[in-house]
Amino acid sequence: MASSTLMSIGMRAMFANTASLNVTGHNIANANVEGYSRQEVELATASGQFTGAGFFGKGVNVVNVKRAHDQFLTMQAAAAKSMAAADESRYTQLSQLEDVFPPGDQGLGYAMGDFFAAMVDLANSPGDSSARQAVLARAADVSDRFSNASNRLDVLQAGVRSDMENSAQTVTALAARVADINKQIAANRGQTQQPNDLLDQRDQLISQISQYVNVTTIPASDGTVGVFLAGGHRLVLGGESAELTVRADDLDASRVGLAISSNGSALPLSDDLLTSGSIAGLLRFQNDDLVTARNRLGQMALAFASQVNHAQSMGIDLNGNTGSDIFEVGAPLALPAATNARDVNGQLISNVSIDIADASLLQASDYSLQADPNNAGQYELVRLSDGLTRSVADGDTIDGFTVHIGTPAPTATDRFLLQPVGQAASGMHRVLDDPNGVAAALPVQATLGLDNTGTATIDLLRMTDGTVDPELTATITFSDDTGAYTWELRDRTTGALASSGTGQWTAGEPIELNGFALELNGVPLTGDTVTVDKTLFPATNNGNALAQSRLADESFVGRTLDGSGNYVGGATATDAYADTMANIGVRVQSARVSTQISNATATQMSEALASKTGVNLDEEAARLIQFQQGYQAAAKVLQVAQSVFDTMLQIGS
Repeated sequence: MASSTLMSIGMRAMFANTASLNVTGHNIANANVEGYSRQEVELATASGQFTGAGFFGKGVNVVNVKRAHDQFLTMQAAAAKSMAAADESRYTQLSQLEDVFPPGDQGLGYAMGDFFAAMVDLANSPGDSSARQAVLARAADVSDRFSNASNRLDVLQAGVRSDMENSAQTVTALAARVADINKQIAANRGQTQQPNDLLDQRDQLISQISQYVNVTTIPASDGTVGVFLAGGHRLVLGGESAELTVRADDLDASRVGLAISSNGSALPLSDDLLTSGSIAGLLRFQNDDLVTARNRLGQMALAFASQVNHAQSMGIDLNGNTGSDIFEVGAPLALPAATNARDVNGQLISNVSIDIADASLLQASDYSLQADPNNAGQYELVRLSDGLTRSVADGDTIDGFTVHIGTPAPTATDRFLLQPVGQAASGMHRVLDDPNGVAAALPVQATLGLDNTGTATIDLLRMTDGTVDPELTATITFSDDTGAYTWELRDRTTGALASSGTGQWTAGEPIELNGFALELNGVPLTGDTVTVDKTLFPATNNGNALAQSRLADESFVGRTLDGSGNYVGGATATDAYADTMANIGVRVQSARVSTQISNATATQMSEALASKTGVNLDEEAARLIQFQQGYQAAAKVLQVAQSVFDTMLQIGS
C-alpha cells in the first residue's frame, strides 16, 4: 500500500514537471512572436489522506495553464499604438503636402513676382513685342504652377482614398479573423481552463485593428469578445463580423468617409467619432489640412487672376481695344448634399448657386448653408474655417461672394457646401495668346499746359472703373493758388460741352473725373491747366503696365471691409504665398512633434506590457534547469517506489 502511494506521488510529480517543461519550452519557442503572453503551469497540492497517524500528502496536481495577462496594460498599449498610428499617418501626408508649396524660385510666390517684374519691363518699353511675349510667358508660368499645385492636391486626395480603401479591407479581414477565433474560443473554453494561444491571437488581432481605427471591446460570458468602433457600432459580435467600407462624402464626392456594412445595409460613420488609428489620421488630413491648402491656393489664384484681369480691362491694347482677360480660373461651386430632397425622377428639387462679387474679399474657407430655423426665408451660413455663423437671404453678398437661392427654396433638411475658392486653381489657365492684346496703355493720357507756372507734375493717372469715355476731353484749370479748379468735359471731335463743374485740389488727394483719377506732385498755380484726352498711340503709353506692376505691392488677398465699407487687412500675392508656406510648415512641425511623443508613449506602453507578459529567456532557461531537476527527483521517487515494491514481492514470496 505504501509503495503504491509513493508511486502515485512520483507519477504526479513527474507529470507536473513534464507539464512545466512543456510550457517552458512553449514559452521559449514563442519568445519572439509578437503578442504572445508568457504561460505558466498552475500547481496545487493534492488533498491529503487521513490516517490514525495523521494526514499523509498525495502529491501535486496540475490545475491549469494560465497566461501572464494584464487587461489594463493590453488596452493601454493598443490605445497608445492607435494614437501613434494616427499621428504617423497624418505626418506622412503632411510631409507630401509641404512639397506642393516649395520655397524659392520653384514657388508660386516667385512666379507671381516674375509676372509683375515682366510688367515693369513692359512699362519701360510698351511697344516692344519681346517684352509683351515675356509678359505672356510669365502669365503662363503662373497659371501652370497654380494648376499643377492643384493637380498635386488631387493626387494626395486620391492617395487618401486609396489608403482608406486598403485600410478598410484590412480591418474587415482582421475582424473576420477575430470572429473566427471567437468561435474557436467559445467551442474550446472549459469551466476554468482558457485557450491561451487563441486568446493571445485575438488580443493581437484587436491590437492590429486599433492601429487602423479606435475600438472598444466588451467580453461576453461565453469567452467571446465584442469589438465596437465609432461610438458603439458593431464590428465583431460573437462569431459574426461586419464589413468596413469607404463611401463618398455626402456633401463633397471628392472626399471619402467610412461606413460599416452588416446584413446588406451600410451605416455611415461620423468622422468626429474616429479619434485615433491611421484612418483617423487620414481623415483629419483630408478634412482639415488638405481643405485648408486647397482653399488657400484657390484664394490666391482667384484674387491674383481677378486683379490682373481687372487691370487689363482698365487699359487698351496695341490695337486700341479694351484689354481682355489674361487668366481664367475654376468656377465657384455650390454642392448639394446627397441626402437633399429629390423628385420622383431622382432629380434635386432645390438648388443654390454662388458667384464672385469681389475676389479680394474672398476667404480661404468652405461654407455650409441650410435653412435658418429661427428666421423664415433666411439661411444659416457657416464659415467652416472658423465656425463664424451668419444669416443670409437670396442675393446677399458675404465674404466677396453672392448667394443665389433657387426656386423652389431648399427645405429645412437640405444642406449645401459652398466652395467659392476651392476649385479656382484647378481650372486656372492663360487665355490671352496675342502679345498685342496685353493692355499696357491707358485709354486716356494727361498732359500739362505749356504755359503753366506752378511746380505741379503728373504723378499718376489711373482708371477708377470702366466708365471712362475716351471721346470726352477733360480740361482742368486752376482758378487760384489754393488749389481751387474748374473742369470741363467736351466732345473731342466737335468740341461740344458735355459737362462742367468746380473742385478743390488737396495735396495727396486725386482729382476724379470721367472714370479716372489724376494724382499730382508739386503745387499748381493760378491759370495752370491739365488736359486728359484720348490716347492716340497705345504703343507709346505705359500707364496701364505701370498700374499692373503696382499690383505687386497691393494687399488684395483676403481683405475685409470695415464699418465704413473701406478695405482693411489683406496680403500681397507673395506675402499670401509665404503665409501659406508658413501655415503648412507649422502643421508639419506640429505633426512631427506629435508623432515623436505618441511613438514614445506607445513604446513605453509596449515595454510595460512586455515586462508583464513577455518571455524572458534567461528566466525560462533557469526554469528549464529547475523543472529538469524536479523531473529527475520525481523519477528517483518512482525508482525508490519500484524498489520497495520489488522488495515487498520478494518478502511475500
